[in-house]
Amino acid sequence: MLHTKIIDLTKEKIRPENAEEFIASSKFGASIVFYGTVREDNENKKVTGITYDSHDDLVIKSFKEIYEESDKKLHIKNKSVFIEHVKGYVGLGEISIIIAVACPHRVEAYDLSRYIIEEIKKRSPIWKKEHYKDKEGEWLKGNPIQTN
Repeated sequence: MLHTKIIDLTKEKIRPENAEEFIASSKFGASIVFYGTVREDNENKKVTGITYDSHDDLVIKSFKEIYEESDKKLHIKNKSVFIEHVKGYVGLGEISIIIAVACPHRVEAYDLSRYIIEEIKKRSPIWKKEHYKDKEGEWLKGNPIQTN
């Protein structure tokens, strides 16, 4: 099962309860909900918020590809995945992305959640512009975590 959506913040906000309801099932023994939020500091700059932009159709396509590829890479066929990412301005502490996964076991759930966020950071056409307290905002390069 897969749910993917770009949330236009001018029309709605991410609702964590939607993710939790989507992945709830007695088929699974482990559920993880990951929230990406706007933090106040980045590279010694005081952040006041972030504006996200995206190529919506390609983002949704990339989410689906990542979900399907996880079968081959992680060998988790029995899973439920909920992904939503925002588009628009997000203030400090607010949610920019939510990834909820449910799997039979906790190791699978942790691995799947981590795989999805890292692949989104690498591959999905989502751009972010940080806004700063004492200087003009700037569009950032992607920065996926490198893992062994």
